[in-house]
This record gives sequence, structure tokens and C-alpha cells, in this order.
Amino acid sequence: MRPSLTLDTSQLRPGMRAVVALSGGADSVALLLSLHERASELGLVLHAAHLHHSLRGAEADGDRDFCRDLAARLNLPFHTAQIDTATEAAKAGEGIEEAARRLRYAWFRTFASEGPAHAVVATAHTLDDQAETVLAKFLRGAWTGGLAGIYPKLEGADRILRPMLGTTRAEVEAFLTARGQSWREDSTNRQTTFTRNRIRHKLLPELESWNPRLREHLAHMATLARDEEAFWQAEVARIAPGIVLPGKPVRGGGRAASEGLAIDVTRFATLPTALQRRLLRHAAAQLGAAPGFAATEDLRTLALTGRASQKAELEGGLRAERTHRELRLNAGAAAAPTAAALTIPVPGELRAEAFGLHLRLESLQDSAEPLPPATLRPWKPGDRVRLRHSSVPRKVKEVLDRLHIAGEARAHWPVLEWQGRILWMRGAELEPDPVVRVRADELASSN
Repeated sequence: MRPSLTLDTSQLRPGMRAVVALSGGADSVALLLSLHERASELGLVLHAAHLHHSLRGAEADGDRDFCRDLAARLNLPFHTAQIDTATEAAKAGEGIEEAARRLRYAWFRTFASEGPAHAVVATAHTLDDQAETVLAKFLRGAWTGGLAGIYPKLEGADRILRPMLGTTRAEVEAFLTARGQSWREDSTNRQTTFTRNRIRHKLLPELESWNPRLREHLAHMATLARDEEAFWQAEVARIAPGIVLPGKPVRGGGRAASEGLAIDVTRFATLPTALQRRLLRHAAAQLGAAPGFAATEDLRTLALTGRASQKAELEGGLRAERTHRELRLNAGAAAAPTAAALTIPVPGELRAEAFGLHLRLESLQDSAEPLPPATLRPWKPGDRVRLRHSSVPRKVKEVLDRLHIAGEARAHWPVLEWQGRILWMRGAELEPDPVVRVRADELASSN
């Protein structure tokens, strides 16, 4: 008997139009075939959709052709579009992976929003993807919400579903092999310059030598974290209205409408520590800020033991001031950059007049294939760099303080980002990157 896949079909209803996000890889091909085999049983109207990211040349063209042919063989409607991801990433000042995901989900949402009310999009994330995501977020210092990993249903979008989160990659390949079904391999999945690929090919296998069931345990951790997060969100929503207050108090009672929020420190002090942290991050989120652990602890300390008129400036433009009865929070918008972010190929060079720089980037890896491009942009709050001979990352803000950079120059100080890491910063000597070498020369002034 041929193996089948275990799918979570609880969100699928008879009569639904289900659009499968088909990349051509094993996971999405297996999802399409599995739903196709069960379409009559589930009462689904099945479609396939493929987005071409314009990143891998002829290989990406081949992926699109493969997906079109597979949909035709299954007699399914096929949708495709092509987008210049590198250009869009440069416009938004994002990394390639971040931009590709944003663009991909924006396209998925068009099927849900423009189609019939019962249309859904199904993506082929597996248990292995879940384990890799949880581990990656743990390494970045995620809070419980991050450790929740990939949700079975995309938050805030009931129409984007992940029905394969209980299926392993090994089960996917066994399913396809039993049916004689081929799939496409993305060559970039083997490049260990990408963080996720290093986790997939190096870190997870090493950790599994300690615990062979690690992927399963990480997936279970995600489920526990999602349930914990749902509980805390409900608890914060219940308690916050009495403690997180709008505006400022006025004489005679009531509060005046003004920018910012305030925490009633008397009530705040009676709460458990875990709830205190949640409320502070809840208040900061309403101001568009997302303080990390250290900043949240600074706020908590200021609320509990700070003196009246004591102030603090924290990451993300978040500002706090202690009064006798409140901790007042505000967040200022970052100054708009005078120079747009610029994309630089790796290897390659760029003359960036707006930044007064000539940059040359060299690939140090053995492969002749080009690496994802880097981005030259103004620094932003929350950026961190690793200085040469420093044991821990430092905030760019702190480095600028040491360099005595102020005024307009400070607001638009350039950094070079590659794959989520800042490789170069004007005026600072950073720890060398093992994959990309940077040479930066100042352009001669025209004055």
C-alpha cells in the first residue's frame, strides 16, 4: 500500500477553493498531490499557484515550467506571476529572504481577497520547517511568541493555512517516491551562507547526535508556546485597560488626550513578574516599539524603583519617564533618511554618491555562484554590530556615541547589511565576515 500524508484538514470545508502554493520543491509537490488525491473526499476545488522571484535565472524558469506541467497533468487551474525581488528588496531596505517572503505572502493574499469568500491558500510547511524555525528564533533570542514558530493558520489571515506541519520531510519524500513523482531542487538550499541552511545542514544534525527526536521536541515546543501565547494575550487584554492608560492625568480627574501611554505603577507593582513584562511590551507595541529583554527589564526597573522625573531612552525610539504615580511611555519616529538604500552584488562594487562611498565586495567562498546581494543603507534603531575583538554585539547607537557623531551626519550614518548582519559601518572596525570581504573608500569631496 502506498504511503499517504497526514494532513490537518480541520480548516478545510466542502466547496472551498484551495490554492496550493507550488514552488516545485518536494514539500509543495507532495501537498498538491495529496490534496488532489483527496479532493473529492474533501469536496475541494483545487488550484495551483507559482511565484517566480527572478533570482535564479534559468533554474527558476525551469521551476515554473515544471509547476505548469504538473498542474496540467493533474488537470488543475494554474496561476503564475513574476516579480523582481532584488529590486523590491532594495527599495524597502530589506534582505532578499525577507523581501521574498513579504512579496510571496502579498501575492497569496490576492487569491484570498479577490476570490470567492470560501477561498484559501495552502502552503507546504513541514515539521522539519517548524523545527528549523523554532531553533532559528531561539538563536536570535526570541520571546515566547517567537518560539511558537509557524502557526497552522497565518495570524490575522484565516485564509492562509499550513496543513502539513505534522509531516516530516522524510515522509514527504517517501510519499513522492512511492508515486514515481519527481520534484525540483533549489540550488540555493545547499548554500550554507544562508542561516536557515546552516541550521538545516549543520546545526540540527549535530544536535540530533545528542537527541535523535530533537525535531519532534522542537515542534512540540512550538505547540506549547502557541497555546501559552494565546493564554497570555487574553490575560493582557483583560488586565491592560486598568493599568495601561492613555494620555496624561489632569487636575480634577480624568486624562487629557496626548501622545503616549502611561503605566499605573502602584497597580503594576502588585502583578507577577511575567505579567509585568507582558504589559510593558503590550504598551510599547501600541507605540510601534518592540523592546528586547534588556530594554524591557530597564522599563520594569524604572517602573518599580525609579525616582520621579527619572528618564530613559531605549531601542526603537522608545522613551520613558517616571513620575510619582506613573511610568510614561512615548516613541518618536526615526528621522527619514536622505539617501535611499542601495543594493550591491556579491561579488561586485558600487559607487554610492549619496553616501560618499566606493564599495567593493569580494566573495570568500569556493563556489563560483554569486551570493545574495548586500544593502547599503542608513543605520536604524535596533541595529547591532560586532566590533573587532569585542565579545558581544554592540548597538550602533552606542558606537555612534563613542565616535561623537551627532546632528544630520548621525541620522544618516551608513552601514552595509548582508543576510541580516551588518558587515561594515563607517568609522568602526568590525569583526571580519568569513564569507564576504568589504573594502570601502571615501569619495573625494567636490567642494
